[in-house]
Amino acid sequence: MQIMFVLIGFSLLVALTFLGLYLWAVRSGQFDDKYTPSVRMLFDDNTRKDTGKDAKHSENEDSEERTNTGDRSNGS
Repeated sequence: MQIMFVLIGFSLLVALTFLGLYLWAVRSGQFDDKYTPSVRMLFDDNTRKDTGKDAKHSENEDSEERTNTGDRSNGS
């Protein structure tokens, strides 16, 4: 029965140690992400969906771009 008290005490000591290390890491800035914001502009963000009049306008622009950049062997 005494070994149970020793093991419980030891597990509490280990848990408190890890909690202390975690709190120290958070306060010292170990989890601050300083790299991602600087490169975020390099990646495409396709999550925005167009709605309303702007969507129809952008669809027309996209179709015009596709027809204007096509094969030019038709004499134009």
